[in-house]
Amino acid sequence: MKHFSTKIIAFIGVFASLHVILYFMSFGLWRNWSIYLTPIAGIVLGPWAGFSAALIGSTLARAIKPSDVWMFGIVAEPLSALAAGFLAKRQWKPVIVVYAVMLVPYFVHPFGRWLPLWTILDLLLAFILVYPAARLSRNLFNEGVKLLPASLVLVSFVAVATDALARVFLLIPVGLYSIITSSPDVVYGIFVVGAIDSYIEDVLVVIATLAVGVPLLLALRKVLHLKQPMS
Repeated sequence: MKHFSTKIIAFIGVFASLHVILYFMSFGLWRNWSIYLTPIAGIVLGPWAGFSAALIGSTLARAIKPSDVWMFGIVAEPLSALAAGFLAKRQWKPVIVVYAVMLVPYFVHPFGRWLPLWTILDLLLAFILVYPAARLSRNLFNEGVKLLPASLVLVSFVAVATDALARVFLLIPVGLYSIITSSPDVVYGIFVVGAIDSYIEDVLVVIATLAVGVPLLLALRKVLHLKQPMS
């Protein structure tokens, strides 16, 4: 992880604070509203600064309001920002590695071969879209804005899918499902319901990105004079 300037450290604090605020504003589904912020944090701050902001924000939020499954968000949300940061810098290979490291153990695990494939189709789609998202990410900082919405939607979708994949990785291959239950049938039910919620969140991410993410990124580009991620 590289050395950060004072300016970047200040913005890490800003995004970490926003992360905490969105965590407390959340309701429903299986993740919190910070998932709509983490792609922007990664794009603006860069991979490691974005990762740091999400890690600080997610840790602080759960320290204030503890959760029995705190480890899911603390791992998944920073990885989401990390993926967005790499894609914003047109670096697709690290994101591919992250996906491979988590997808392969899932399919090797007995539950991964038993659980229905449809439950992770959005994660597999995100894996396929990693390279196109990285290639199109040049439009995130171009003066022209015609392709900005499509580029931001792609990067945001892959980033949020990374969050979901990290949670799946922790739940199944790492075995954290044992904290919740020892019954395979209960795991099946939790996973299927969680997958349905995840698909709903995928749609909400696209809507939030177009409605809020695009104008927010345009404003930050103008204020910060961004031509690329800050780090």
